[in-house]
Amino acid sequence: MKRRVVVTGLGAVTSLSCQVEDLWKRVLAGESGIHTIQLFDTSDHKVHFGGDVYDWSAEGYMSAKEAKRIDRFTQFAMVAGIDAVRHSGIDFKQVDPFRAGVILGSGIGGLHEIETQVSRLLNKGPDKVSAFTIPKLMLNAASGQISIEYGLRGPNYAVATACASATNAIGDAFKCIQHDEADIVVTGGSEAAITPMGISGFANMRALSERNDEPTRASRPFDRERDGFVLAEGAGMLVFEELEHAKRRGATILAEVLGYGASADAGHITQPDESGIGAARAMKRALEDAEIPCEEVHYINAHGTSTPLGDQAETAAVKRVFGDHAKAISISSTKSQLGHSLGASGGVELVLSVLSLRDGVVPPTINLETPDPACDLDYTPNQPRERALSVAMSNSFGFGGHNASILVGRLRNGQHS
Repeated sequence: MKRRVVVTGLGAVTSLSCQVEDLWKRVLAGESGIHTIQLFDTSDHKVHFGGDVYDWSAEGYMSAKEAKRIDRFTQFAMVAGIDAVRHSGIDFKQVDPFRAGVILGSGIGGLHEIETQVSRLLNKGPDKVSAFTIPKLMLNAASGQISIEYGLRGPNYAVATACASATNAIGDAFKCIQHDEADIVVTGGSEAAITPMGISGFANMRALSERNDEPTRASRPFDRERDGFVLAEGAGMLVFEELEHAKRRGATILAEVLGYGASADAGHITQPDESGIGAARAMKRALEDAEIPCEEVHYINAHGTSTPLGDQAETAAVKRVFGDHAKAISISSTKSQLGHSLGASGGVELVLSVLSLRDGVVPPTINLETPDPACDLDYTPNQPRERALSVAMSNSFGFGGHNASILVGRLRNGQHS
């Protein structure tokens, strides 16, 4: 018999806010975290804006010495992870360490460290490359550091599936607890790819919006005038826990994790399947895994990156899965406010989906001013909407053709509503 899995803690780092409740308040207010990049001089770049956490500091979570020994993406994961654990109220000293794990996603990992050390290698020679280079840049550094922080000896690994990384990691964490391999898993994703190479690489493949004169209006999912995504950075972290374990310690249960699905397009390395068949398969598998009819889904936090092909393909996929019910679902893309944090996006967006369920509010898709006739569903344009929600879906689709969907629901009288 499958064990039931619940969410008991949330943490986030974004360019809009690094505190979950403040982030939620700002998202509902329709605020944007997108601005001219301040981490480095972009004057020679095609794109000058993004969602960089320019005033970032890990002070209060780790010493300056500790912070210097880990890459920026790991700092994000550590801070959001510590906040999620604190929010959950868990005392890991009272938990069997072999029954607690960490499964995280990142699309790129330590890009800051890679660029820094390549520069040192070329300009100063091989002896000047830092001894911390490899442990800083490796994708599994974040999951490893969190396990060290709390002494967690259960399943511990990193997932790298581009923009689907966090949601694939979250799905793995769900299955890990469901199949009795752990009682608690800290999960989510982290990314810090706003670097000179990160910006120029995405810009030169024409994936990014070039609205340099109006950054806050650049990310416009499902709008006819969309011209690419806005690169962002950050982390979204959750504490997953087996239901009875959470009950025994008197935890506040924020939501139940109901189902997970994954698939591949097996087509182009960067472009989605325009028919949406791969994305639809991931959503359908999540519903089958949850054993619920599609009519129970009231909200979808869309992948919604603001790319011409991607938004249209996701719309087609939702219609494939939900049929006539697709028109009744409230959909939004919070990337319109936060930008696209690549491998971290699924973590941040599941945090927001859980809060949507908790408060019965659908966050808006800002900048949706001129609807695209090919994107004709209810994308909650520009204003949040109160709505009784019992089940929400969060979608993540990544370069490489990776598709992942996760379903969460409210917990009522021991059963999801």
